Amino acid sequence: MQLRLDAADRLVELVEERRGPVSVDEAARKVLKLGTAVPVGLARSLLSEAVEDDARLRFAGDLVALTGAPGEGLLLEEATFVVFDLETTGLRPGTARPCEFGAVRVTRLELAERFETLANPGARLQPAVAALTGLRDEQLRRAPPVAAAVRRFLQFAGDAVLVAHNARFDMAFLDNETMRLTGRRTSATVVDTVGLARKLLGRQPANLGALAYRFVTDAKPCHRALPDAEATAEILVCLIGMAQERGARTVADLVELSATRPRRVHRKRHLAFGAPQRPGVYLFRDAHDQVLYVGKARDLRARLRSYFRSDKQRPAVESALGAVERIEWRVLGSELEASIEELRLIRELRPPANARSARPDRYLYLRRRGDGVVCSAKPTDLGPIKSRRRAQLAARALQGLEWEAVDDALPSLRAKLKRLAHDLRFEDAARLRDRIEALEGVAREIARAQRLRQIGVCVVAPGEREGTRRGFFVAKGQLVCIRPYHGPHGLEWQAGLAAVARAEPTLDPAAADELLVIAGFLRRPPPEVEVVPLVDSTGWKRSANKLSERAGASSSQTA
Repeated sequence: MQLRLDAADRLVELVEERRGPVSVDEAARKVLKLGTAVPVGLARSLLSEAVEDDARLRFAGDLVALTGAPGEGLLLEEATFVVFDLETTGLRPGTARPCEFGAVRVTRLELAERFETLANPGARLQPAVAALTGLRDEQLRRAPPVAAAVRRFLQFAGDAVLVAHNARFDMAFLDNETMRLTGRRTSATVVDTVGLARKLLGRQPANLGALAYRFVTDAKPCHRALPDAEATAEILVCLIGMAQERGARTVADLVELSATRPRRVHRKRHLAFGAPQRPGVYLFRDAHDQVLYVGKARDLRARLRSYFRSDKQRPAVESALGAVERIEWRVLGSELEASIEELRLIRELRPPANARSARPDRYLYLRRRGDGVVCSAKPTDLGPIKSRRRAQLAARALQGLEWEAVDDALPSLRAKLKRLAHDLRFEDAARLRDRIEALEGVAREIARAQRLRQIGVCVVAPGEREGTRRGFFVAKGQLVCIRPYHGPHGLEWQAGLAAVARAEPTLDPAAADELLVIAGFLRRPPPEVEVVPLVDSTGWKRSANKLSERAGASSSQTA
């Protein structure tokens, strides 16, 4: 299925790039990477599955062309729109699934029937999703499966024009589910109210809440599918009125207005062609082969393609895209390895577009000096602290206090804050409040760093070659070494333990950076990652504490 989707996407890109139909034999050579010319009949048979199963494509004799979407010739006041919204378990259609559908039918520019259903995604909701939507796993367990919910929604939608706010997100999930059911994407015409609002309202905010406030909708967006769909439907009716004032008469006119114009960098999208669907790092290079930007990705192809779509990047990356002439990528075994390699490349190459990335040489540490506390660039166990301002405020808060651990000073500072507020010394209280907030943040950073320095684990992730694995030996505050992994036995395992035994504890900020990256994978490990506690021949053992416990590993304190 994925190969079919990829081939169809590349065919659509090819036809769009040529601004017209492409011969079948050329399309087969370009899309399937064939080294030699092939007969037209064979080329057609090779492409038939991708073309026939994708509603965007059609054969025109011996050519591959794009097909028009149904319903675009209808007058706006005669068209039927189905405005819908999905709540999902995550942001990636490949791994997350819809958990709620809401839709409103708009007939003759008036809101009509509603559709609403929960869907059982077959997995637990992420805490962030549950907090945002208010949905609970108990509700979803009683709901129909996602496939049944999709069937009901498609029956409700029929041949209507589909409308969504940020339609690319919702359509990605809907297409993914319809592919599971039917093997085909949704063929309906789609209108995006985000693009429509940006075109009609100029620089005004185009998020759903701002538009609902502007147009005074009866429905209020609340991150639930039906209320959001109702608000979007009311906004659509208002936007259609504005579009008609600009001369729009048909659905096709509305689609053209809502279409996001490609940025200038869109013409450079060929630089990402051929990128594999594998983890790795990528480097943007200019005409002089200088590295402008370094990034990492779990899926190189998807990440690189995203740069050349309609959404603008942050200014530094946008500038790098304007100057990029070549993209180099390096395939690695896992996202973990890619994250570590990205850090090392940024430290080594210092690309200008990565200037916002944390730089270890700029980290600060708290250090005792006499009876006081100062900020220092020299590494101590009271750091690293990434924010200079926060470190300075924390140091001022600790002046003149007795403390062993940084957070020991917090109770007395909070008591002093209450006294100042009680005495109406509000300016002094505000200054102390800011210092307390900074000290609380610094205390969390320091406590986290100290916990990480106590970890002794081998993080096992896939290797570059299929079927291989690599072990990342983490101990004494650093990533000690990376070695092939064949289980907790054998020469490679013993060599890793020997390297750990030889390593000296370190406070090096670069090592702390790598440790923080690895901690992210320990806190929320992807399914391909395994965590193995380290035990050497003398019985040495370091606790993985809560991080490795969350990763499913068990460990104990140093004997």
